[in-house]
Amino acid sequence: MDFNQLFSSFSGKKVAVIGDAMLDSYWWGSVERISPEAPVPIVTVNNKELRIGGAGNVALNTVALGATTYMLTVLGNDADGQTLLQLLQQQGVDTQYCIQSSSRVTTNKTRIISRNQQMMRLDAEMTTDIDKALEQALLQQFAACIQQQSIDVLIFEDYNKGVLTPHLIKSLIHMCKEAGILTAVDPKKNNFLAYQSVDLFKPNLKEVKEGLQVHIPTVTAANMQKVHEALHQHLQHQISFITLSEHGVYYQTPTNACLLPCHVRNIADVSGAGDTVIAVASLVYATTHDMQLAAEVANIAGGLVCEEVGTAAINATKLLAECSLLLGSH
Repeated sequence: MDFNQLFSSFSGKKVAVIGDAMLDSYWWGSVERISPEAPVPIVTVNNKELRIGGAGNVALNTVALGATTYMLTVLGNDADGQTLLQLLQQQGVDTQYCIQSSSRVTTNKTRIISRNQQMMRLDAEMTTDIDKALEQALLQQFAACIQQQSIDVLIFEDYNKGVLTPHLIKSLIHMCKEAGILTAVDPKKNNFLAYQSVDLFKPNLKEVKEGLQVHIPTVTAANMQKVHEALHQHLQHQISFITLSEHGVYYQTPTNACLLPCHVRNIADVSGAGDTVIAVASLVYATTHDMQLAAEVANIAGGLVCEEVGTAAINATKLLAECSLLLGSH
């Protein structure tokens, strides 16, 4: 496999990401004493940082790999929404199909961190489903996106914040089928079994256990095959791609299956790793239609971003070097 050629071919791909985009706020500080008012640490804040999170982070990852990326989401008509749109645009994500609504609140997760340890998280958000009018508006935006751009893959990034409703999911998958667009899903609990007939379904092990309400005693290829079969019974999807934390990843297609071990890393923070994995797997698969390769590259990418503190997009140069090193002999 010529990885230089693979990575350079990403620039010819067009990706749409739909789901719950959010702001990740980081307040970094130091703790020297306990508050006299209550038994809590006093954090002296010395740095504040805003990052793009949720579905926005998936878009950042596909942009980092060179793909033209369109974001579809519903944000609040608020200062956080404006900030998030500006941040996405600065990073090269196309936001022309995003919607701002005064009936919604932009999700903002504020993490207070000292000595690389999270002390507390404050969430400002709304998690009820978007209403019918916003659902319709988002469908119209996607229809326009399909008409105006030749999209290769639509990635559903579901964080259960209300953007992806069962009706919207069904309609979008149908539109993609008709237009010959690949569909990939990073699911969460609420809509877990709503993604009927998608191409690539990427839960993590915890989500599988919750979504299917199954007990998986040990991670083995045989047990993961049973999981795929149970998923397929519900979803009639093409490919299962299950992330297994320290056990690596498992994928199964109609003709092939493999349990890939993870590569040993110094793990600093796992937040955002799932975003990177779905972004990389979807893009590699859309480019090559080779799920073994997509799983291997995504497995490496997920490990790499866990070495960073906080949500971070993949570094394409680093990923290319690692793929050449670890997979070059394939």
